[in-house]
Amino acid sequence: MVSVTDVMAAHGHEQVVFVADAASGLRAVIAVHSTALGPSLGGIRFWRYETEADAVADALRLSEAMTLKASAAGLDQGGGKAVVLVDDPDVPRSVELLHALGRTIDELGGRYLAAEDVGATTRDMDVIDDVTPWVTGVSSDRGGSGDPSPVTALGVLAAMRATLVELDGTRDLAGRVVAVQGTGHVGSVLTAFLVDAGASVILADVNEARAREVAAAHGAAVVGAHEILEQECDVLAPCALGRAVNDRNLATLQCRAICGAANNQLVGDVVDELLAERGILYAPDFVANAGGIINIAEEFTGYSRAIALERVQQIEATTKRVFEVARERGLPPGRAAIALARERIEREGAGRRWQPGTPTAWTGGAPLRELRPGSPRPRDRALGSQ
Repeated sequence: MVSVTDVMAAHGHEQVVFVADAASGLRAVIAVHSTALGPSLGGIRFWRYETEADAVADALRLSEAMTLKASAAGLDQGGGKAVVLVDDPDVPRSVELLHALGRTIDELGGRYLAAEDVGATTRDMDVIDDVTPWVTGVSSDRGGSGDPSPVTALGVLAAMRATLVELDGTRDLAGRVVAVQGTGHVGSVLTAFLVDAGASVILADVNEARAREVAAAHGAAVVGAHEILEQECDVLAPCALGRAVNDRNLATLQCRAICGAANNQLVGDVVDELLAERGILYAPDFVANAGGIINIAEEFTGYSRAIALERVQQIEATTKRVFEVARERGLPPGRAAIALARERIEREGAGRRWQPGTPTAWTGGAPLRELRPGSPRPRDRALGSQ
């Protein structure tokens, strides 16, 4: 049997924390993959897992993807992830559970910066913010950026334009057919953006009522959740949970490209190669969906929506660069993106591990607390007391 530490060593994880609080019912896993470029940043996922082993595997996989995402996006952060085992992700979490989770995050001293992920809300982040400064995505009245989903969708749209340029030499979405899998926070906003840009959109979600509601609001078509991957379209946009495309369903795809918001969209590296062999262009998920992390990273330098949106638009150029490197090196796009991300980590972060109170790689030696402008937020009071 492969142990957790075996997997950690093989994939370069620095730390895994198991959390349990009997009083609140909290059961969670926090994985810190890398702090070579800076503190690890990643969302809290509230999800129903069949086993604790499944939760650990998800935390390890997602935290590693966050490291690649931050590096490819040019951020001075590493990758982390928290997963919380719940019976129903749609049931609001108690204040007691969120405070217990926040206390554990606080004990990590900034090595892990929490954010929103599947099942999480801005309200959750605000409650966690009551007990730790190391949380992002809090509401604007607390000095944060709020829900990152619209900005994530904007980044996917930018990556999709780069994908169309690679396919046809034009970034115009008018007249294109896009199949969106998942109509949650990001998928619904992406649908609105696509329709506004003139695209025809096909939707599906395991929550059929939600899919119909989003479709009615934007004039999109709806198909069953089991049918969406088989739709004839220009772009397939996975925006639900990961592992949507595998070697079994790949043959049924009728898209020309894949570009969406979900993490870990492909099951295994071999699918990246198989897609290339089939002539289906893949915009690597951790490049396309980096808008959210770019947005919340701005909170740690004094949040500016205008600057965040400007940086998110650079995802288009990053995606184009990935396609260029893929051609130059004879690699499928996913492997090219991973190579670029790892090369930056090796170049700028070799031998580093960020610790609270140490100089940061991205400020020329200024401590992290000096990056935070004054505000009434608990995090700023905590940082000012260090």
